[in-house]
Amino acid sequence: MGIRTTLRTCARGGGPVLIWRIALATLLLCGIGLLPWLTRTNPALTVLKARSAERAPTPEVLTAIRDELGLDAGPLQILGQWLGGLLLHGDAGSSWISGAEVLPSVVQALGASLLLMAGALAVAGATALVLCARTLWLGSRGRLARRRTGGSGAALLAALPEFLTASVLATIVGVQLGWLPALGWYGPQWMVLPALSLGLPAGAVLGRMLDDLLPGAFAEPWALAAAARGLPGRSIARQALRRCVPGVLPNLGLFVVGLTGGAVAVEQIFDIPGLGRSTLQAAVAQDLPVLQAGALALVLLAAASGGLVRLVVRLLTGPALRDGALQSLHRPSPPAPRVLPLLYGAALLAVVALGLPRDPLALDTKARLQHPSAEHPFGTDALGRDVLARVAHGALDTLTLALAISAVALLTGVVLGFLPRLSGPLVDTVNAIPPVLAALLVTAVAGSGPATPALAVAAVAWGPLAAHTSALLQQERATTHLLATHALGAGPLHLLRYELLPAVLPPVTRHALLRLPGTALALAALGFLGLGAGPPTPEWGLLLAENQPYAERAPWAVLAPAAVLALLGALAVTAADGVRWPRPPRRARPPRERRPGTLPDRILSEPDQPHAGATPTPRKEAATVREGAR
Repeated sequence: MGIRTTLRTCARGGGPVLIWRIALATLLLCGIGLLPWLTRTNPALTVLKARSAERAPTPEVLTAIRDELGLDAGPLQILGQWLGGLLLHGDAGSSWISGAEVLPSVVQALGASLLLMAGALAVAGATALVLCARTLWLGSRGRLARRRTGGSGAALLAALPEFLTASVLATIVGVQLGWLPALGWYGPQWMVLPALSLGLPAGAVLGRMLDDLLPGAFAEPWALAAAARGLPGRSIARQALRRCVPGVLPNLGLFVVGLTGGAVAVEQIFDIPGLGRSTLQAAVAQDLPVLQAGALALVLLAAASGGLVRLVVRLLTGPALRDGALQSLHRPSPPAPRVLPLLYGAALLAVVALGLPRDPLALDTKARLQHPSAEHPFGTDALGRDVLARVAHGALDTLTLALAISAVALLTGVVLGFLPRLSGPLVDTVNAIPPVLAALLVTAVAGSGPATPALAVAAVAWGPLAAHTSALLQQERATTHLLATHALGAGPLHLLRYELLPAVLPPVTRHALLRLPGTALALAALGFLGLGAGPPTPEWGLLLAENQPYAERAPWAVLAPAAVLALLGALAVTAADGVRWPRPPRRARPPRERRPGTLPDRILSEPDQPHAGATPTPRKEAATVREGAR
């Protein structure tokens, strides 16, 4: 009965939401279908180059390709034929490049990506539990007062570039030590290193989000009563974790799709035939049937994971969410440390200040791959350029873009998060677009350039924040104190200003700051894949891509930008601990003048004379009863 009621509740109002979801998916597929024509290039020429780069693009050859693919029919008719074949016959068409059927290859790539995603989620779950283990232990024993906010370890994990982690693991663990295979996709052993590369950053973000909610769960009445009755701390910690998981589950659903379609760099490094890699290759070659089938698979996966997440949230919260019987997880936080953010910020500013006076483009072929020294504190790269200068100059562009994108994503996520029926399907659809594919779409519309990665990341960065806002808002609206405040006559503006925003905005802002290194990593990843600014621009993604082949001979050329990214992550996480909702200042009430003979004066002057209508105290009432009994 409980599951049936949950399904009925989830389906309530599902008609408009389903129509909105279908409209968004159709719009996305139409945009992808128009990609070869949006690029303002000849699709026949692109297909010819992908098939045979040596063949001359004569008019006769291009005409034959256009006739073969039916390009003269127009993009809308081609899209209609593709949808008709898929819906009526289950046929996704044939590849424009290889001529093979699309559906079997996409299903095979999706299976590899789902298997990799499952391993990455296992690593992410274990990492999240390790990061919040101390809070669980202290909270189950009533010792949260000794808990100190920090999170430098989580910041280091969250700031690890996935492609850099994959390169280091493949080089050291796979090649030098030979413990695990580094290339290919032939069994469970080949899944370990890619899963670690993807799961560690995701687990760091989820662990910090859980650690932010756990103190509020341990302060709820049920936890205090359970501790007072002597229940085992393990049971209290397990129930507190269950209480906080619904607030994190929407972002876990987003990680499912992101790890499936967005692991392009990791799939390329480990040579994994996954869906993200095949979609990227199809987008670059403008192989439209493969690109549309891959995008449709990601959209369906996003819709399925979103529905499953909502169902699990309903099951975990139970009837308390429906009846408005939850307790608020919003609790006054302890004062945040003020020393660590200053130290990390000072270190980051020192790196930028020391490197800005240096020339990032100066070449010195005699000083190639030199060790760190007094002249070159971070060493030199393969062309003899100063790594410190390139890291510092690249920090200006990367940090400025990352801060601007994070601010826009926070504002957009909070606004749309307060409109869950509008933003829910929109978040699922946007999350189905990997940043690489978004960069290709932006490149097709606006052209390539330094602003392409920023526009692509900004188009998808608000989704996790909107999902987090909607999850917290749903639970806060079902709290008892909010229902009581509304019953006492509080209006919507009062509830928004004094109840909802103080409970939702601080944790979402901390989440946005926690994702600041991830935003910088997304920009760096697009530069690493060659979709951002071109050389010799000192952009962090280009630095990592250029110096990766020399990681064994000159590890400092790769570790320097990675260390600055980790420093940025530590700064963001420790600064996020200081985000608090400002309390309105208390106004001192002026003492009111009392006239002689007023009621308070008479009560103070005649304490033994009860006034008319006063209720006798329990002690006096008991004395009166005893006298009557005598």
